[in-house]
Amino acid sequence: MASSLLDAIGLPELITDSYEAYEARAIDLARTPEGISRITSRLKKNRDTCPLFDTALFAKHIEDAYAQMYERHHSGLLPDHIFVRR
Repeated sequence: MASSLLDAIGLPELITDSYEAYEARAIDLARTPEGISRITSRLKKNRDTCPLFDTALFAKHIEDAYAQMYERHHSGLLPDHIFVRR
């Protein structure tokens, strides 16, 4: 889940595949304040442009998903994958 969120916010370099890699990345960032500043700046910039933080779009998508689930249920269909329009 965390890797999906990091990818969605445009910070894939923070994704690690093991505890050891995570620890090494944290230590490296703790030792390089300019690296943390760079990441913080990108996060602030991306916060205004990434769909992850678009609450109106998220609400629209979840409402669409709920409507699809409701329709499936009332049509007697079994649960299945739900796809929302982008």
